[in-house]
Amino acid sequence: MSTFTRREVMQLALATGAVALAPPVPASASDKGMRLGLIIHMGRDPEGALAKVHNLGIPTCQAGISEYDAEMEKKLKAGIERYGIEVTAINTAGPGPAVWDFYKGPLTIGLVPREYRAQRVEHLKRASDFAKRCAVPALHTHCGFIPENPNDPVYEETVKAIREVVSHCKGNGQLFLFETGQETPITLLRAIRDVGLDNQGINLDVANLILYGKANPVDALEVIGPLVRGMHAKDGLYPTDPHKLGEEVPIGQGKVDFPRLFARLKELNYRGPVTIEREIEGPQQTEDVRKAKEYLEKLIAA
Repeated sequence: MSTFTRREVMQLALATGAVALAPPVPASASDKGMRLGLIIHMGRDPEGALAKVHNLGIPTCQAGISEYDAEMEKKLKAGIERYGIEVTAINTAGPGPAVWDFYKGPLTIGLVPREYRAQRVEHLKRASDFAKRCAVPALHTHCGFIPENPNDPVYEETVKAIREVVSHCKGNGQLFLFETGQETPITLLRAIRDVGLDNQGINLDVANLILYGKANPVDALEVIGPLVRGMHAKDGLYPTDPHKLGEEVPIGQGKVDFPRLFARLKELNYRGPVTIEREIEGPQQTEDVRKAKEYLEKLIAA
Protein backbone atom coordinates (compact mmCIF):
# COMPACT_ATOMS: atom_id res chain seq x y z
CA MET A 1 0.00 0.00 0.00
CA SER A 2 1.40 3.41 -1.03
CA THR A 3 1.87 6.14 1.55
CA PHE A 4 2.33 9.85 0.92
CA THR A 5 4.21 12.54 2.77
CA ARG A 6 2.35 15.68 3.82
CA ARG A 7 4.16 17.59 1.04
CA GLU A 8 3.04 15.07 -1.59
CA VAL A 9 -0.56 15.25 -0.39
CA MET A 10 -0.52 19.05 -0.62
CA GLN A 11 0.99 18.96 -4.12
CA LEU A 12 -1.65 16.46 -5.24
CA ALA A 13 -4.44 18.63 -3.83
CA LEU A 14 -3.11 21.71 -5.60
CA ALA A 15 -2.75 19.89 -8.88
CA THR A 16 -6.23 18.33 -8.86
CA GLY A 17 -7.82 21.63 -7.80
CA ALA A 18 -6.12 23.45 -10.64
CA VAL A 19 -7.22 20.81 -13.14
CA ALA A 20 -10.83 21.13 -11.97
CA LEU A 21 -10.79 24.86 -12.67
CA ALA A 22 -8.81 24.68 -15.88
CA PRO A 23 -11.06 25.67 -18.79
CA PRO A 24 -11.28 23.19 -21.64
CA VAL A 25 -9.15 24.01 -24.66
CA PRO A 26 -11.30 24.49 -27.78
CA ALA A 27 -10.63 21.76 -30.33
CA SER A 28 -9.68 24.31 -32.98
CA ALA A 29 -7.00 25.80 -30.69
CA SER A 30 -5.66 22.50 -29.42
CA ASP A 31 -5.34 21.15 -32.98
CA LYS A 32 -2.96 23.98 -33.83
CA GLY A 33 -0.49 23.01 -31.10
CA MET A 34 2.31 25.25 -29.87
CA ARG A 35 2.87 28.13 -32.26
CA LEU A 36 4.82 31.34 -32.17
CA GLY A 37 3.28 34.73 -31.58
CA LEU A 38 4.29 38.32 -30.97
CA ILE A 39 2.83 40.83 -28.53
CA ILE A 40 2.37 44.04 -30.46
CA HIS A 41 0.76 47.38 -29.64
CA MET A 42 -1.66 48.44 -32.33
CA GLY A 43 -1.98 52.17 -31.69
CA ARG A 44 -4.44 53.46 -34.31
CA ASP A 45 -2.92 51.30 -37.06
CA PRO A 46 -3.83 47.62 -36.58
CA GLU A 47 -3.16 46.84 -40.24
CA GLY A 48 0.37 48.23 -40.01
CA ALA A 49 1.03 46.34 -36.78
CA LEU A 50 -0.20 43.07 -38.26
CA ALA A 51 1.95 43.67 -41.33
CA LYS A 52 5.01 43.71 -39.04
CA VAL A 53 3.98 40.37 -37.51
CA HIS A 54 3.43 38.93 -40.99
CA ASN A 55 6.79 40.20 -42.26
CA LEU A 56 8.56 38.49 -39.36
CA GLY A 57 6.97 35.19 -40.39
CA ILE A 58 5.09 34.83 -37.10
CA PRO A 59 1.58 33.33 -37.34
CA THR A 60 -0.11 34.72 -34.20
CA CYS A 61 -0.14 37.79 -31.99
CA GLN A 62 -1.55 39.30 -28.84
CA ALA A 63 -3.00 42.67 -29.82
CA GLY A 64 -2.35 45.57 -27.47
CA ILE A 65 -5.41 47.79 -27.92
CA SER A 66 -6.84 50.56 -25.73
CA GLU A 67 -9.53 52.08 -27.98
CA TYR A 68 -12.60 50.14 -29.10
CA ASP A 69 -14.47 52.30 -31.59
CA ALA A 70 -15.94 51.21 -34.92
CA GLU A 71 -12.93 52.43 -36.90
CA MET A 72 -10.53 50.30 -34.83
CA GLU A 73 -12.81 47.31 -35.25
CA LYS A 74 -12.91 47.80 -39.02
CA LYS A 75 -9.13 48.20 -39.28
CA LEU A 76 -8.36 45.17 -37.09
CA LYS A 77 -10.74 42.95 -39.04
CA ALA A 78 -9.23 44.17 -42.32
CA GLY A 79 -5.70 43.48 -41.09
CA ILE A 80 -6.60 39.98 -39.92
CA GLU A 81 -8.21 39.19 -43.26
CA ARG A 82 -5.33 40.65 -45.27
CA TYR A 83 -2.42 39.05 -43.41
CA GLY A 84 -4.01 35.89 -41.99
CA ILE A 85 -2.66 36.52 -38.50
CA GLU A 86 -4.38 34.68 -35.64
CA VAL A 87 -5.07 37.19 -32.85
CA THR A 88 -5.04 35.00 -29.74
CA ALA A 89 -5.95 37.70 -27.20
CA ILE A 90 -6.70 41.37 -26.72
CA ASN A 91 -4.11 42.77 -24.31
CA THR A 92 -5.22 45.81 -22.34
CA ALA A 93 -5.17 47.46 -18.92
CA GLY A 94 -7.41 50.50 -18.69
CA PRO A 95 -7.17 54.18 -17.79
CA GLY A 96 -4.84 55.70 -15.25
CA PRO A 97 -1.12 55.37 -14.57
CA ALA A 98 0.87 52.15 -14.37
CA VAL A 99 4.32 52.35 -12.79
CA TRP A 100 6.33 49.16 -13.13
CA ASP A 101 8.25 49.09 -9.85
CA PHE A 102 7.88 47.80 -6.30
CA TYR A 103 6.74 51.05 -4.67
CA LYS A 104 4.31 52.77 -7.04
CA GLY A 105 3.35 49.54 -8.80
CA PRO A 106 1.01 48.33 -6.04
CA LEU A 107 -0.69 51.76 -6.12
CA THR A 108 -1.18 51.95 -9.89
CA ILE A 109 -1.30 48.55 -11.65
CA GLY A 110 -4.40 46.53 -12.44
CA LEU A 111 -7.62 46.09 -10.48
CA VAL A 112 -6.01 46.26 -7.04
CA PRO A 113 -5.83 50.08 -6.62
CA ARG A 114 -9.20 51.36 -5.42
CA GLU A 115 -8.72 54.72 -7.14
CA TYR A 116 -8.80 53.24 -10.66
CA ARG A 117 -10.68 49.98 -10.12
CA ALA A 118 -14.19 50.91 -11.27
CA GLN A 119 -12.94 52.61 -14.46
CA ARG A 120 -10.76 49.65 -15.31
CA VAL A 121 -13.54 47.12 -14.76
CA GLU A 122 -15.67 49.01 -17.27
CA HIS A 123 -12.73 49.35 -19.67
CA LEU A 124 -12.09 45.61 -19.58
CA LYS A 125 -15.77 44.92 -20.25
CA ARG A 126 -15.61 47.16 -23.32
CA ALA A 127 -12.47 45.34 -24.41
CA SER A 128 -14.27 42.02 -24.04
CA ASP A 129 -17.16 43.26 -26.20
CA PHE A 130 -14.67 44.48 -28.82
CA ALA A 131 -12.89 41.13 -28.78
CA LYS A 132 -16.19 39.35 -29.34
CA ARG A 133 -16.99 41.54 -32.36
CA CYS A 134 -13.55 40.74 -33.78
CA ALA A 135 -13.78 36.98 -32.98
CA VAL A 136 -10.80 37.13 -30.60
CA PRO A 137 -11.15 34.32 -28.05
CA ALA A 138 -9.43 35.80 -24.96
CA LEU A 139 -8.91 38.95 -22.93
CA HIS A 140 -5.54 39.41 -21.24
CA THR A 141 -4.46 41.82 -18.48
CA HIS A 142 -2.39 42.43 -15.36
CA CYS A 143 -4.67 42.29 -12.33
CA GLY A 144 -1.97 43.94 -10.20
CA PHE A 145 -0.27 43.20 -6.90
CA ILE A 146 -2.96 40.86 -5.54
CA PRO A 147 -2.42 40.77 -1.76
CA GLU A 148 -0.58 37.71 -0.49
CA ASN A 149 -2.67 37.87 2.69
CA PRO A 150 -6.20 36.60 1.89
CA ASN A 151 -7.45 38.34 5.05
CA ASP A 152 -6.52 41.75 3.65
CA PRO A 153 -9.79 43.56 2.75
CA VAL A 154 -8.23 44.64 -0.56
CA TYR A 155 -7.88 40.96 -1.48
CA GLU A 156 -11.63 40.31 -1.37
CA GLU A 157 -12.36 43.60 -3.14
CA THR A 158 -9.97 42.67 -5.92
CA VAL A 159 -11.41 39.17 -6.28
CA LYS A 160 -14.89 40.68 -6.56
CA ALA A 161 -13.75 43.08 -9.30
CA ILE A 162 -11.97 40.30 -11.19
CA ARG A 163 -15.08 38.11 -10.92
CA GLU A 164 -17.17 40.88 -12.51
CA VAL A 165 -14.84 41.07 -15.50
CA VAL A 166 -14.42 37.29 -15.82
CA SER A 167 -18.21 36.87 -15.70
CA HIS A 168 -18.59 39.40 -18.50
CA CYS A 169 -16.00 37.51 -20.56
CA LYS A 170 -17.85 34.26 -19.88
CA GLY A 171 -21.03 35.82 -21.24
CA ASN A 172 -19.08 36.66 -24.39
CA GLY A 173 -17.74 33.11 -24.68
CA GLN A 174 -14.18 34.19 -23.88
CA LEU A 175 -11.25 33.15 -21.77
CA PHE A 176 -9.86 35.63 -19.23
CA LEU A 177 -6.07 35.45 -18.93
CA PHE A 178 -4.17 36.59 -15.83
CA GLU A 179 -0.65 37.83 -16.55
CA THR A 180 1.90 36.44 -14.09
CA GLY A 181 4.37 38.65 -12.28
CA GLN A 182 3.09 40.79 -9.45
CA GLU A 183 2.04 37.92 -7.20
CA THR A 184 3.42 34.52 -6.22
CA PRO A 185 1.99 31.52 -8.09
CA ILE A 186 0.09 30.30 -5.02
CA THR A 187 -1.56 33.70 -4.56
CA LEU A 188 -2.61 33.69 -8.20
CA LEU A 189 -4.03 30.18 -7.83
CA ARG A 190 -5.91 31.25 -4.69
CA ALA A 191 -7.44 34.25 -6.46
CA ILE A 192 -8.52 32.12 -9.42
CA ARG A 193 -10.18 29.60 -7.13
CA ASP A 194 -11.90 32.36 -5.17
CA VAL A 195 -13.21 33.98 -8.36
CA GLY A 196 -14.60 30.51 -9.03
CA LEU A 197 -15.49 30.67 -12.74
CA ASP A 198 -14.36 28.14 -15.34
CA ASN A 199 -13.25 30.54 -18.09
CA GLN A 200 -10.09 31.65 -16.30
CA GLY A 201 -6.58 30.87 -17.51
CA ILE A 202 -3.04 32.08 -16.96
CA ASN A 203 -0.75 33.85 -19.39
CA LEU A 204 2.60 32.61 -18.15
CA ASP A 205 5.03 35.49 -18.54
CA VAL A 206 8.13 33.49 -17.74
CA ALA A 207 10.39 36.51 -17.29
CA ASN A 208 7.97 38.47 -15.09
CA LEU A 209 8.16 35.83 -12.38
CA ILE A 210 11.91 36.47 -12.28
CA LEU A 211 11.78 40.27 -12.76
CA TYR A 212 9.47 40.60 -9.75
CA GLY A 213 11.42 38.03 -7.72
CA LYS A 214 8.29 35.90 -7.25
CA ALA A 215 9.28 32.48 -8.60
CA ASN A 216 11.37 30.40 -10.95
CA PRO A 217 9.03 29.85 -13.94
CA VAL A 218 9.80 26.14 -14.25
CA ASP A 219 8.98 25.57 -10.58
CA ALA A 220 5.87 27.78 -10.89
CA LEU A 221 4.40 25.23 -13.29
CA GLU A 222 4.09 22.80 -10.40
CA VAL A 223 1.48 25.17 -8.91
CA ILE A 224 -0.22 26.81 -11.89
CA GLY A 225 0.80 24.63 -14.85
CA PRO A 226 -2.64 23.12 -15.57
CA LEU A 227 -4.11 26.62 -15.89
CA VAL A 228 -1.60 27.98 -18.42
CA ARG A 229 -3.42 28.99 -21.61
CA GLY A 230 -0.97 31.57 -22.95
CA MET A 231 2.71 32.35 -22.63
CA HIS A 232 5.02 35.34 -23.01
CA ALA A 233 8.44 34.22 -24.16
CA LYS A 234 10.93 36.73 -22.77
CA ASP A 235 13.94 36.65 -20.47
CA GLY A 236 15.18 38.57 -17.46
CA LEU A 237 17.35 38.85 -14.39
CA TYR A 238 16.31 38.75 -10.74
CA PRO A 239 15.97 42.11 -8.95
CA THR A 240 18.85 43.24 -6.74
CA ASP A 241 17.57 46.76 -6.00
CA PRO A 242 14.55 46.64 -3.64
CA HIS A 243 13.00 49.60 -5.46
CA LYS A 244 13.31 48.30 -9.03
CA LEU A 245 12.28 45.25 -11.00
CA GLY A 246 14.95 43.02 -12.45
CA GLU A 247 16.26 43.78 -15.92
CA GLU A 248 14.55 42.39 -19.02
CA VAL A 249 17.13 41.03 -21.49
CA PRO A 250 17.12 39.19 -24.83
CA ILE A 251 16.09 35.56 -24.71
CA GLY A 252 19.09 33.43 -23.77
CA GLN A 253 20.80 36.14 -21.72
CA GLY A 254 18.67 35.86 -18.57
CA LYS A 255 17.66 33.34 -15.93
CA VAL A 256 14.82 31.56 -17.71
CA ASP A 257 15.79 27.95 -18.42
CA PHE A 258 13.90 27.64 -21.70
CA PRO A 259 14.85 24.00 -22.49
CA ARG A 260 13.54 22.81 -19.09
CA LEU A 261 10.52 25.10 -19.38
CA PHE A 262 9.47 23.72 -22.76
CA ALA A 263 10.05 20.16 -21.64
CA ARG A 264 7.71 20.68 -18.69
CA LEU A 265 5.10 22.50 -20.81
CA LYS A 266 5.07 19.55 -23.19
CA GLU A 267 4.61 17.15 -20.26
CA LEU A 268 1.59 19.28 -19.29
CA ASN A 269 0.34 19.03 -22.90
CA TYR A 270 0.44 22.79 -23.38
CA ARG A 271 -0.75 23.48 -26.92
CA GLY A 272 -1.14 27.24 -26.99
CA PRO A 273 0.70 30.24 -28.39
CA VAL A 274 4.29 31.08 -27.47
CA THR A 275 4.15 34.87 -27.70
CA ILE A 276 7.48 36.69 -27.96
CA GLU A 277 7.79 39.90 -25.97
CA ARG A 278 10.77 42.27 -26.10
CA GLU A 279 10.31 45.44 -24.07
CA ILE A 280 12.43 47.81 -26.14
CA GLU A 281 11.76 49.65 -29.40
CA GLY A 282 13.48 50.19 -32.72
CA PRO A 283 15.75 48.06 -34.92
CA GLN A 284 17.28 46.20 -31.97
CA GLN A 285 13.84 44.98 -30.91
CA THR A 286 13.25 43.56 -34.39
CA GLU A 287 16.66 41.87 -34.39
CA ASP A 288 16.06 40.36 -30.94
CA VAL A 289 12.63 39.09 -32.02
CA ARG A 290 14.16 37.42 -35.10
CA LYS A 291 16.77 35.66 -32.96
CA ALA A 292 14.14 34.62 -30.41
CA LYS A 293 11.99 33.21 -33.21
CA GLU A 294 14.82 31.00 -34.48
CA TYR A 295 15.65 29.78 -30.97
CA LEU A 296 12.05 29.08 -29.94
CA GLU A 297 11.18 27.29 -33.17
CA LYS A 298 13.85 24.70 -32.34
CA LEU A 299 12.45 24.18 -28.83
CA ILE A 300 8.90 23.82 -30.12
CA ALA A 301 10.03 21.27 -32.70
CA ALA A 302 12.24 19.26 -30.30
